[in-house]
This record gives sequence, C-alpha cells and structure tokens, in this order.
Amino acid sequence: MIKMINMSWLLISFAVLLAACDEHNWNNPYSAIDTGKNILYSVFTERPKHLDPVQSYSSNEIQFTAQIYEPPLQYHYLKRPFALIPLTAKEIPVVRHFDIEGHQLQNDAPATDVAYSIYEISIKPGIFFQPHPALAKDEQGDWLYHNLGDQELASIFKLSDFSRTGTRELTAEDYIYQIKRLAHPRLHSPIYGLMADYIIGLKDYVDVLKQVNPERSEGGTYLDLRNYPLEGVQVIDRYTYRIKIKGNYPQFIYWLAMPFFAPVPWEADAFYSQKELIQKNITLDWYPIGTGPYMLTENNPNLRMVLERNPNFHGEYYPTEGMPEDQENGLLMDAGRELPFIDKVIFTREKESIPRWNKFLQGYYDASGIGSDSFDQAVQLVGHGEATVTEEMAAQGIRLETTVAVSTYYMGFNMLDPVVGGSNEQQRESARKLRQAISIAVDYEEFISIFANGRGLPAQSPIAPGIAGYREGKEGVNPVVYDWINNRPQRKSIQVAKALLAEAGYPDGIDQKTGAPLILYFDVTARTAEDRSKLDWMRKQFQKLNIQLVVRSTDYNRFQDKIRKGNAQIFEWGWNADYPDPENFLFLLYGPQRKVGNNGENAANYDNTEYNQLFEQMKNIEDGPKRQQIIDRMVEILQHDAPWLWGYHPKDYGLYHAWYQNVKPNRISNNNLKYFRIDANLRDQKRREWNEPVLWPIAVMLAMLIISFIPAAMAFRRRESSTAVNNIPSS
Repeated sequence: MIKMINMSWLLISFAVLLAACDEHNWNNPYSAIDTGKNILYSVFTERPKHLDPVQSYSSNEIQFTAQIYEPPLQYHYLKRPFALIPLTAKEIPVVRHFDIEGHQLQNDAPATDVAYSIYEISIKPGIFFQPHPALAKDEQGDWLYHNLGDQELASIFKLSDFSRTGTRELTAEDYIYQIKRLAHPRLHSPIYGLMADYIIGLKDYVDVLKQVNPERSEGGTYLDLRNYPLEGVQVIDRYTYRIKIKGNYPQFIYWLAMPFFAPVPWEADAFYSQKELIQKNITLDWYPIGTGPYMLTENNPNLRMVLERNPNFHGEYYPTEGMPEDQENGLLMDAGRELPFIDKVIFTREKESIPRWNKFLQGYYDASGIGSDSFDQAVQLVGHGEATVTEEMAAQGIRLETTVAVSTYYMGFNMLDPVVGGSNEQQRESARKLRQAISIAVDYEEFISIFANGRGLPAQSPIAPGIAGYREGKEGVNPVVYDWINNRPQRKSIQVAKALLAEAGYPDGIDQKTGAPLILYFDVTARTAEDRSKLDWMRKQFQKLNIQLVVRSTDYNRFQDKIRKGNAQIFEWGWNADYPDPENFLFLLYGPQRKVGNNGENAANYDNTEYNQLFEQMKNIEDGPKRQQIIDRMVEILQHDAPWLWGYHPKDYGLYHAWYQNVKPNRISNNNLKYFRIDANLRDQKRREWNEPVLWPIAVMLAMLIISFIPAAMAFRRRESSTAVNNIPSS
C-alpha cells in the first residue's frame, strides 16, 4: 500500500514539473539561460577537418572559416550577377600589365604580350584581430605564451584555458605572410599547385623553406617566414602590398575574395608551432584567428561548434542597394545598419535527416534543407510548376527560398586505376569505353526525379548553368550519352551501353581475359537511410550492365585521405563554385591539379595533354568568342574521355522560419552570417506554442490510478477493522 501511495505522489510531482516547463519547453535541447537571446541555431553533418585557411577547401569548413577570416575582397550580398566589392581593402585593386622589359602595357594588350601583372592592394587602417592568447603580452611587452613550459602547460587543454588574450592592428605584412604559407613544407595547400603557376617565385619557395632546416620544416619548431623573401609579394607600406603574377590571369581577382588570401599573423604561426600545443591539438587547424565578425569559441566537431561576435570587429554596414526585387522581398529593411546582427551561432551536429527535420518543425533549428522524404510535406507545385510551401508550412510562417546552385554533383573515376583508368594505351581505350557505357547506364534523370524531387538538371559537362561557357540546348548536349530527338535530349538505350561494354572487353559484364564477373568499387560517405536507398539505386544502374558494384562507406575525413592517396576506384563528390568563371570548374580536370602527387583538386587524376594545353590558353584570356571556342573543344574532349559521370546541377531549396530574416541564398558568397537577423522573441513565442506538453494522458492515468486505489483502500480498512475487533481482550 505504501508503494502504491508513493507512486501516486510520483505521478503528481511529475505532472507539476511538466506544467512548470512553460517558460523552457520540456523538449528544448538548449540551455535555459539562452532563452530569448540573439542566437542563430544551425546544423552541420560532417565534422570539419581543416580550419587553417591555407588548407581548408571544403564546404563543411568554409561555413566556419568565411565568418572568421577576411580576405581583401568579398562579393556584394544582394547584387546578381555576383559583383566583387572591398572587404578589408580600401578599393578594388586595378591590375597593371607589363611586358618582358618592364614597360607597362595598355589594359587591352594581347595576353601574349603580358610578361607579368601586378595587383596593388591597400587595406583599411584600424582593423584589429580577435582576442587571442598568441597576441598576449606581459607588462614588459614580451610574449606571454610563445615559449611555454611544462608548468604552464599542465592546466592547458583547450585555447580558452589561457587566462589572457591580446590583439593588434592588421597590417599588409599579415597578408604577405599567409601567401608565403601556401608553400610551407609542413602544410599541404590544395591551391599551391595552381598558385605556383602564377605567383612569381612560389614554385621554388617551397624548396627554399625545405633547405633552411629540413628537421624544422617537418617538426613542430617555428619556421619564421618573415626571414625568407618571396619575389612575387612585396610590402609597400604598413597598409599596402603587391602581388606579382606571371602573364595575364584575369581570374586572379576572384581568389582575393577567398580565405586562402586572408591574413594570418606571424605570432599565431609561432604560437601554434609549439610541439606541446600540437600534441594537445591546439593548432591553427583547430582554433582559427581572424579579423572577421565572428570567432570560434567552442570546437567540438562531434557535437557542436559555436561562433560568437568578435568584440574587436572593425564594423561594416548592410548594403543600401541590391536588385529590383530585393526591396519588395524585405531585403533592404536593414539598409545601412551596422553588422553583424546576430551575437552567437550554435551549430549542432546532426547526422540523421529525420531528427534534423523534426527539430526544425519544433522551432529548434532556424532553417532547414528539404530531404526527399519530407519534400511532399514541405513543398507543393502551383501554376507553371512554381514551387511554394504547403498550407501546413505556411500556417507556421515557414517560407521557401530557392536558387539555382552554381554547383555540380558527379561520380568520378580514378584515372590511375588499371580497370577504370588504364595504365597503357590498350587499357586506356578499354577503360574509356567502360566509362562511356556506365555513363549511359546510370540514369540521372531518374535519380533527380526520385531523390531530388526534380530539383536539378542533368549535367552535360562540369560547367554549371549561369557560368560563362555553359551551353544550353542541342549545342550543349553530351553526344556520348544523349541523342537529340524531337528538340530535346534523349538518353541512349542500354543496348548502346552494352555494345560499348563488349568493346571494352566485358561482354555482358564478364571479363574476357579471366572469365570472372566485372566487380567495381564505389567509395562514399553514406550514413543515412536515404543514402542507403541511393546506393541501392546505384547498384541497380550498374546491374543493367551486369556489373557488380561494391560500396565502401567511410567518414568524410577518411574518404578525403583515400582520394588524396588514389586508393578509390570510383567515388562520388561535388563542387560548389568559388568564383563565377568556367575556369573554376574546368581546373577540376586539369592534369597538374591532380590529387595524387600534387594535392590539387583534380580528384579523378585525369591528365589529357590537349586538354591541359587548351586550359592554359583559356584561363589567360577574357570572355568572348575565342574563349568560348576553346571551352567548347575542352568540353568535347571531356565528354569523349568521360572521366566523370557528369551527374547533375542541383537547385537549392531552403526553408526558413518567420523570425529568420535577410536571407538571400547563394553558394558563391560564403561570409553571409553577418547579414542575417533573428527575432528571438517571436521564436520563443512559437516554440512555446508548438511544444506545449500534452498533459491530459497523465491526468487520465492518474485518475485511473486513484480510482483503482478505492477498492484496495476499502478492503484495507475492513481488514484493519476486523483485526481491531479480533484483538479486543475478552472479559
């Protein structure tokens, strides 16, 4: 009886506690102290590997680095087509061209006459780095933490354990220092190979640094790059520097808007080079230092990442002009106001799509992508196929933002693999026909319909729509995969693919030489149930040719290692354009940019002599008919060689709650967090409405429990009364 009474009190107490959760919802995954604060809640799925701007080159990394580091230029947030504007620079640098004798040329001089070009960049004074222990000094002006001893290190496990921080003004030397780091022998910059072809002296600079002291270049000891000049960079004064590049390279201006060319202070390099800190994973790859609007205050890539407002931020203002529709869409309501608007950004790691989606609907994430399993719940098509949110979403104040992504998703073949790439001329021809057969068999129209809900365009080449060089209609169709019938492309039949497979030496998927079935290996980073469905679909595509596809799934960092070492046979990847020029897609298949040996971005390790020569011509000339002619020939070569299954170009759909404002999606400009605004009061109100605990089942259960006690209580009382009567002593 006592236990039953205790249980009833437990239920009553539980109900009272739930009722008390009105201010902080019972299912709220965040701390109660953050309620009502100016915080943006977002997600990430893959842990970042590099936060050092010299090494970072993945979309899951730049969402952090672009908010912290500031290159001299950036893209206008609202204008389309994308337009470069100054960030830390005073103005857009004007390039000057010179001939081999050092005489300055006219801007319209032929590219063949240009021996070198100079970009002179002047930065704004009064910009300071974020608070950081690398910049901390004692009262005598000496560095506090550049020579740490065992006693000081005993209590240090993360960057925030350092009790003091410092700052200093940004100078031109900080930009020069970062450019030198591109050739640091202990670092592996993915753009070193490309930049070494342009920045004068950079190709030999890595050898200079290695010769300084081989042990120092491989260990944790500081290698002070200030002591070793680089011909292609020069400090003019405290706020001005020059970059000297070979020939005429019009696209170089775009690189000045990327974190690769953001400043890194030498003090941070010295601080992070201490072996003891490296052993504790306190490195620039883990704890960045910048001048941007945000700084990374928590790095737990298995759980969450936190950006907070940089108290030393120099200030910037929301754009006062944009496109004609921006005023109507409310994107100019904050015109001229100081940035950033948000104080803190909490990124939570969510691997699975279902909990991510549910938390968005509960108001615990401020925005969400749309998976195929939730597409019908979120989006409906109206009018001429125009997408809008469903009535259910609209009732919650959720809106849909769409944009054509300047991106491509593809399946790549490792051209160093003897089966899909070939190691001699005979093997290469066989492998080419094998790749062509697979290109026909894998039906990306079906893939887009099933897994992307129609949000995409089958790719004919690496170049995405909206980029110069992209061809539409019949001119742009890949003739290896499609026929042009009834004014539209039609994928070739599977019989054509089987014929190519037989010519490759694998009739009906059987290796003529060994009599064994053809088995190919597919490396991916799949995790979710939706990923498994995609992989099952992909196996069926290969099965059309009686090819067995073996999937090898791993995490993203391990996947990157396999690609870099050339240990993958077939792989799936994507590319978001860094800048709006065809070179940014075509360089992904440029031979000197191959991953293996050069650590470039050519993950397929494709190397075609004619293509390479055409690329070198194309990259140095302005847009126009001549450049288009070269690009057309390059695309023709790629379509014939088929180093990729060209995949598709996605269309981005994003859902945003009513309290999330100033959103204009794009994948070119990545430093966009500073423009966003959150109405925290509205969010808290909606969270309470959408997450009210349902207490009536507990009340019913409690009532039933109480009712069930009544017979037992009555029986207990009768028993006690009977016992009392029986215990009365007889007289």
